[in-house]
Amino acid sequence: MSGGPSPRVLRLGMVGGGSGAFIGAVHRMAAGLDSRFRLVAGALSSDASRSLASAKELGIEGFRAYGTWQDMLERESALPRDQRIDAVAIVTPNATHFAIASAFAQRGIHLIIDKPMVTTLVDAVALREITRKAGVVCCVTYNYSGYPMIRHAASLVRDGALGAIRKVVVEYHQGWLATPLERTGQKQAAWRNDPSQAGAGGSIGDIGTHAEQLLRAVTGLRIRELASDLTTFVDGRALDDDAHILVRLSGPNASAKAKGLITVSQVCVGEQNNLTLQVYGERASLWWRQEDPNSLTLATLDGPTQTLTRGTVASPSATAATRLPPGHPEGFIEAFANIYRGAADAILAKESGPTAPTATTYPSVEDGVSGIAFIDACIRSRAANGAWVAVGE
Repeated sequence: MSGGPSPRVLRLGMVGGGSGAFIGAVHRMAAGLDSRFRLVAGALSSDASRSLASAKELGIEGFRAYGTWQDMLERESALPRDQRIDAVAIVTPNATHFAIASAFAQRGIHLIIDKPMVTTLVDAVALREITRKAGVVCCVTYNYSGYPMIRHAASLVRDGALGAIRKVVVEYHQGWLATPLERTGQKQAAWRNDPSQAGAGGSIGDIGTHAEQLLRAVTGLRIRELASDLTTFVDGRALDDDAHILVRLSGPNASAKAKGLITVSQVCVGEQNNLTLQVYGERASLWWRQEDPNSLTLATLDGPTQTLTRGTVASPSATAATRLPPGHPEGFIEAFANIYRGAADAILAKESGPTAPTATTYPSVEDGVSGIAFIDACIRSRAANGAWVAVGE
């Protein structure tokens, strides 16, 4: 940006994400990339001694290193408004999100929550109401919607380049849980396969919600109904590790018969983080792959198939999400940082008063509710032997 003062750097607290936690480190890198946030406080582990040790490693001043999130909430809330944290990043197991988020929101502290937002639809709707009443931003870090070429794909759909959407296919395949890794003591595998910590969804919660949000972010459509086939391939595992989900879509860009398929798996040997999106319209189609995120393929009825690349497309949304010139790849951290930047813009807009325009370039509490409604519908469909069920609140 140019032509004006730099925006205020926001003070960030973090709950969870201490030493050895992959996603905590990702959040910190993303938060700091554009110098929009500065980590000043943390309750970084459910174990008080580990929390304090992690804070010391990260250079958090001792008086703002907390043994518990409750202690952090009370002591930060007691500080003058120009000193306390502006926002809290919540990167703990899913089942803890609601209690932490609702408590901080009610003290007027903005929320940045790792997905899925909570574990039940009742809590999702309740948190939405709490954040509305408190007037706080609630960002859910569906980071894949931060990629420049995903934002360009959304611009193409909105501008009518594809015509009415007929079919959408989202695949998200991993292989890291092809064996019972959770029984070896691997922490990330253990809590993700524990219903008391992860909630009712295994693969559908961990990566399926990413697929559902990406579908909506690009197409602007919503899943009206779905039929799910959830499988647990690894014997003894408590949650699903593979899913095929048929969806019926509706929205202003949709054909009257618009349909789609979401397939997710964490037991596909050889797959790493293979998230792909295919959108088929009446006049054109597009394809995107997360492991090659700087490219987007566009095919039309009356022209050659094109490979569009980041830095060469001119849509405002893609340009705003791009940092480097063409030929200098951008990736996962930069996309994640775009989500944090959108949240920062929204928080500062809130400071400017209720009449200020609110930034929308981040996944909001509505995306969080939609993800939980998706999980809820998948579970209900499985209970009905794969029958079609409505997706709603």
